[in-house]
Amino acid sequence: MATITVAISVCRKSPVLLGFFFMMWGKCGIMEGVIKMLKKNQENMRGQVTIVDLEMLVPTDHLLRKIDGAIDFSKIYEMVEDLYCEDNGRMSVDPVVLFKMVMIQHLYGLPSLRRTASEIEVNVAYRWFLGYGLTEEPPHFSTVSYNFRHRFTTETVDKIFNWVLDEIAEAGYLSPSAVFIDGTHIKASANNKKKIQEEVPIAAKRYAKELMEEVNADREEHSKKPFDDDDDKPQTPKKKKDNTSKKKLARRKKAGKTKKVTKSTTDPDCGMFVKGDHKKQFAYEAHTACDKHGYVLGTVITPGNVHDSVAFDDIYDEVTEKFPEIETVVADSAYKTPHICKKVFDDDRVISTAYKRPQTMKDGHEWWKYVYDEHYDCIICPEYQVLRYATTDKDGYRHYKSDPRICSNCPTRELCTKAVNCVKSVTRHIWKDYEELADDARYTPKYQELYKKRKETIERVFADAKEKHAMRYTHYRGLAQVQNWVKLKFAAMNIKKFAKRKWNDLLRSSHLSCISDIFILLFINFKTPAFASCLGRCFSTD
Repeated sequence: MATITVAISVCRKSPVLLGFFFMMWGKCGIMEGVIKMLKKNQENMRGQVTIVDLEMLVPTDHLLRKIDGAIDFSKIYEMVEDLYCEDNGRMSVDPVVLFKMVMIQHLYGLPSLRRTASEIEVNVAYRWFLGYGLTEEPPHFSTVSYNFRHRFTTETVDKIFNWVLDEIAEAGYLSPSAVFIDGTHIKASANNKKKIQEEVPIAAKRYAKELMEEVNADREEHSKKPFDDDDDKPQTPKKKKDNTSKKKLARRKKAGKTKKVTKSTTDPDCGMFVKGDHKKQFAYEAHTACDKHGYVLGTVITPGNVHDSVAFDDIYDEVTEKFPEIETVVADSAYKTPHICKKVFDDDRVISTAYKRPQTMKDGHEWWKYVYDEHYDCIICPEYQVLRYATTDKDGYRHYKSDPRICSNCPTRELCTKAVNCVKSVTRHIWKDYEELADDARYTPKYQELYKKRKETIERVFADAKEKHAMRYTHYRGLAQVQNWVKLKFAAMNIKKFAKRKWNDLLRSSHLSCISDIFILLFINFKTPAFASCLGRCFSTD
């Protein structure tokens, strides 16, 4: 009562507070009853001992149930048999359990194996998938990590990845006639501030020998001296007035064969990624190929500073070796280079790419106004003057140059060239014809429709991998570890897509069988008098 008296004295000066106080006082009994009721259910459920079946706790349409029904994981034993010893050492953890734990990590986008192990301890569906009971302790995350770092090599991961593809192909779900190729960057586990500048040699192009042979053949055809291996030696000054020292010439030679790159001291295998307005960061790049259904057919990991066109040969060779029935390669404009177009068309395949804007002078003549005459091997300028062949450089580009006497009096010279010597130079690659074949395919309705599917296939794969499966960044360091990590992630994505599609097909077939059974029953009982009269009453209009 003393508490009530004090409360009334406090609320006396405010009628609103006083009314609110008496209202709550009147409902105090009701509120106490509600609180007791809620607490009663909570207190009674805690500490309850129940005998349950683990099979009943996992829903029938759970993703892990679909995967377990679609994939026979016992084949993993054959792949890792040579990595274990039967008569020596202590009992090992089941390798299928280790692979399933990694699958759970990639399927649900868990950031680490430590987090995966902690989730398995409390998740009933995860325990059911691994074959563990409610009270059985799952493997420690360090065990899984150690095995995938030291026991399961890159070859083992490749076997797992290819085995999943074989399972999908046997079910008839793969369509590798058209492959979609692109690359995406993955942020590396490296500090941007811990870096050094290092001078590395420029890697030779894989097609350098083939290109040089065709360049020399083209130069001999135009009565030019072919390039030799000794052409890179620094030339001695011909004139006495030229005081260029030998050291300076040596530096020029070195500068042409080396380049400066930014390397991370934390993870030397990654590369500095810079694109447009993006922030500079160390990253890896996953060059990936998939079919029209979104199944990943292959992937190659490179440092983040490697261009897409440079890594094309590796991913293309990997995919075409596994699937020789490929007919079309769909890629964006970054892959529209003379070498790539030649490589694809020489293999009796077609490359479907996007439009690539030519690099021309700003506010000048359009590129298409310079017409190449194949018969006379020359370029016709917009003023209908001839640009004749000059030379072919080591990169495979033919140079066509104009007559300065004609260009000096040209009315549109400002739109053509701003050179002091009034010479217009136009280059054309010796493999330019293959690029033109790619342009011709771009206007074909068939390949136009294929290119439209890029956003539904390879772009969707990258979006799902980053948004749903935690592929925006990696905790692993080293090219080999990141390669295995990405391949296991794509294998999990393939399994997920395959299991869902197989489950839907089974449901569809079961529904169709049920409908067919109903029609059979109707046909059998149609002549029965009682059934006929029942149907008559159902469809009667009276």
